[in-house]
Amino acid sequence: METVQTSRVSAIIVLFDMQTTFFANAIEGISDEDTHNRLNTQANHIAWLAGSAVHARFDTAGHLGSGEENETAGELFRDNKGIQESTVYPSLAAYKSDWEKITPILRKALIETTDEVLDKKIEMGPGLSMSIFELISFVIYREANLIGQIALWRRLLGYPGMKYM
Repeated sequence: METVQTSRVSAIIVLFDMQTTFFANAIEGISDEDTHNRLNTQANHIAWLAGSAVHARFDTAGHLGSGEENETAGELFRDNKGIQESTVYPSLAAYKSDWEKITPILRKALIETTDEVLDKKIEMGPGLSMSIFELISFVIYREANLIGQIALWRRLLGYPGMKYM
């Protein structure tokens, strides 16, 4: 097992690793057509939820100095853009590929980060700033929320429940 540079990320790594698997399991077997199905609601569809989760990993890695860009869908999610009506989002296969690309990069960055980096404040918008640690904590919480929403959509669209293993 790796040694983290700061104990503050130890629990985050546990959640990060679980959610890495859960994301892949949540999107498994969903058709491209169903990824945009909102069942006549205003809820975010699977394609937006999955893309938002992937983009958050790229964005977090960027705050930790990775330099990796979300080339597949970065423009669709940059600056916390919400769902865009009539936009065809990338396929789950493309998102899965990006997830597999950024995950080891972000995991390594998390393990190697220091308390000094975690304490650094970043501007999030007018009147809103937070530390890198607060951002990472929020992202890991939000990631679980997004995966849970995808798991719910699976059931609503008639797919079997998400597997946890």
